[in-house]
Amino acid sequence: MRFFSDNAAPACPAVMEALVAANRQDTAYDGDQWSQRMDAAFSEVFETDVAAIWVSTGTAANCLALAALCPPWGSILTHRMAHIEQDEAGAPGFFTHGAKLHLLDGPGAKIAPEAIDRALASIRKDVHQVQPACLSVTNATEYGLAYGRAEMAALGAKAREHGLRFHVDGARFANAVVSTGCSPAELTWKAGVDALSFGFIKNGGMSAEALILFDPDLADDIKVMKKRSGHLHSKGRFSAAQILAMLEDEIWVANARNANKAAQILAAACGDRLVYPVEANELFVKMTPEEAASLRGQGFDFYDWAAGEVRFVTSWDQDMDAVKTFAEAIAAL
Repeated sequence: MRFFSDNAAPACPAVMEALVAANRQDTAYDGDQWSQRMDAAFSEVFETDVAAIWVSTGTAANCLALAALCPPWGSILTHRMAHIEQDEAGAPGFFTHGAKLHLLDGPGAKIAPEAIDRALASIRKDVHQVQPACLSVTNATEYGLAYGRAEMAALGAKAREHGLRFHVDGARFANAVVSTGCSPAELTWKAGVDALSFGFIKNGGMSAEALILFDPDLADDIKVMKKRSGHLHSKGRFSAAQILAMLEDEIWVANARNANKAAQILAAACGDRLVYPVEANELFVKMTPEEAASLRGQGFDFYDWAAGEVRFVTSWDQDMDAVKTFAEAIAAL
């Protein structure tokens, strides 16, 4: 009865079947038939022509995109709690060869357009200060909040106003799409997004994420950086095949819907214990150490978070009977 991380969930059956089907000789690197189908498959999902590149981790997807969008002498505006700041061991600086992260604040790890104005007002436009080149937001955020159509459009407009490129860390993009009811297009290029790190591993994938470029001209440079950084697998067909399998019949949507549904059942049981509204598949819950110990003693697994808070994460394969049992245990505290 695990609720500690969707990273630990198994790969979904369609992914495993696709890996078996791809286990035959084909062209190496990204010249295989599966890799060659990715641009068209994602162009259909996003209702516009895109370039789609498989990578093996979300960190690689984020940082390859940022390296293309921000020069080494520039800076990336992002939230203080963003994954690229808190959990990537300085990888953005490594991949960009020195670009700076300019950290913004906002409740629930969300960035408001006014926060961008305030940040830029404090930066002199001269050679003595690092000039911003890119905005990076996470959808859904590190605290499980989803940016909707209007919010993304407002951020995109603000980025254009200030001449910033726009990147989205979509490790849980599928959960945000399901939660908001918006189309993938509305949450990305229609709002001015240049690049999206489209997460699959948390949503039932095994070892592949997708970097979606709404400016396909960026693809050539990123492919070189991908090779140079050690992320071009010689048998890339196994990465592409599992991604394509999740796009087929919108398995990525169904998986996210299941995870979000489980999270809503737990949210109802948590009531006013919730630190933030539940808009994806993460819950941040006020709880004493004694209460947490009581739940763990009943066999439930989850992470401690901030002081007096715990985090529950639901997965695509969550057993609904276990979810309901957990909800009853929380309500009984």
